[in-house]
This record gives sequence, C-alpha cells and structure tokens, in this order.
Amino acid sequence: MIDLHNHILPGIDDGAADYAVSLEMARLHVAQGVEIVACTPHILPGVYHNEGPQIRRAVDDLQRVLDEAGVPLILIPGADNHIVPDFAGELRRGRLLTLGDTRYVLVEPPHNVAPARLDELVFTILLANYVPIVTHPERMKWIEEKYDLIERMAARGVWMQITSGSLTGRFGRRPTYWAEKMVSEGKAHILASDAHDTMKRPPDLAEGRRAAERLVGMAEAARMTVQCPRDIILDRAPAECAATGVAGFNEAGRKNSDDPRAHRGGRGGGDLLGRLRRFFGR
Repeated sequence: MIDLHNHILPGIDDGAADYAVSLEMARLHVAQGVEIVACTPHILPGVYHNEGPQIRRAVDDLQRVLDEAGVPLILIPGADNHIVPDFAGELRRGRLLTLGDTRYVLVEPPHNVAPARLDELVFTILLANYVPIVTHPERMKWIEEKYDLIERMAARGVWMQITSGSLTGRFGRRPTYWAEKMVSEGKAHILASDAHDTMKRPPDLAEGRRAAERLVGMAEAARMTVQCPRDIILDRAPAECAATGVAGFNEAGRKNSDDPRAHRGGRGGGDLLGRLRRFFGR
C-alpha cells in the first residue's frame, strides 16, 4: 500500500516528536503492508513555518535513518498545504510542495469555517495544471452545511482524501458518517492514514482499507490505497489514473494532461520518479 498523507518527519509539526517516534511509525507502516509514505508536514503560516527546501532535507535525513536501521520504507516529499493567497504561485516558487514533485497537491481548508470562494481557489489550482486533493473533508465542521460544495468540487476534477481513522470510528460518529457517505458515493479518491504518532493517531491504513472493503468491496478499497496512489506518484494524468471511473475524475483529465513540470517550481522529480518506476516494475 501507499500512504499519501503522513506526519512522520520528526520535530517539524504536530507529528512525530523525534527520530525514535519516526522509526516506530515507519515500522508500523511496514508491518501492515505499506511500502511508500509521503511525508506531508503542515505548512501553515503563523503556526508551522515549514517550506519546501526544509521539508526535502528532512525527508532525505529520515530516509537515511530508515535505511541504516534496515526499515524497508520509501519516503517521498510532500506537504499538508494550508490555504494561502496565491497558492499556485507558492507551488511554482517551491515554498509549497506537491506529492513527490508531481502535479498532485494536498490542500487543507480551515476546519471550523468554510473559507469564502473555496471552490474558486481550487479551480485556480486546476487551471495552473495542478490537481488539488482536499484533505479529510469528512472531518471538517462545516461539511453538513457545505456538502454541495464538496460535490461541486469533485464534479469539476478536485480530488478528495479520506482519513482511514474516519472509517474505523477513531474520530467519532460524525466523521464516520461522512466518510462512509463519500466512499459509497464514489467521491473519495484516495484513503490515507494522516498518522501523527504511534498511540493516539498511529499508522492505520490497513484498518481503513478493511473498513472500505466492507463498504465498497476489495477492488475499490485497493484502488484507493494502492492503484490510485501509485498513479499519483508516477504523475499520470487524471484521465489515465486507475480511479478514472470514480466520480469527478474525467473532468480534470482534459485540463491536466499536459506535462506539469513545465509549470512547476522547485527541484525536479526525475530521480525520484525513476526510482519509483523501477520499484513498481520489479
């Protein structure tokens, strides 16, 4: 499996406190069948002052620690990017990060109140030839009043990431209801753990996958935890992804089929992309 939302980097946000916790989280991932993890710390101005170059160095450092410890887990850079003005511009400048230097980018809206013109913001990201993935919408306090907004965004090509703990009941009844609804309606494109530690919010993607299997069957659960994440980190266009049949994917394919590297800032992803292609081709 591939976990595309994780706070495994040590001492950089509210995730792993140190390398010991990061190592234990990595071992828990491997024990449940996860082979690739996207390191996605918060980028939240005024709270977590992380930027692309800093995150990349932290990923490289943790990868060396895992390799030396014999933990067979591949790390890729990314970020849990909170909404900021000129989001696409910050991506091009390399301050915000996509997932593994692909066109796919995690976008976290505010939890308590839906920001004005959220749909306009994510559509500007689409027009800049990125694919926004809204993180854990089922946990947003405003989802009841604004579910039509979620539906509109999904229909226009915005992707949705559900947290595995929402399906297993870790966050209570309300997130479970909305997670099950989105998965059953085909509006959940990927499933990720959003793990922060080893106790309160541990890696639990395998549990989430089993919960998804009970809702929509093994094939769809595998699509959300294996095939679609694989296609994302291989930077395949949305229309070519394994999840093309899920609601909301076809509309984005025509907009984002060109090579996003022509529009992207920061370090290129060629070396990582080659490594991943060799991994998947084994």
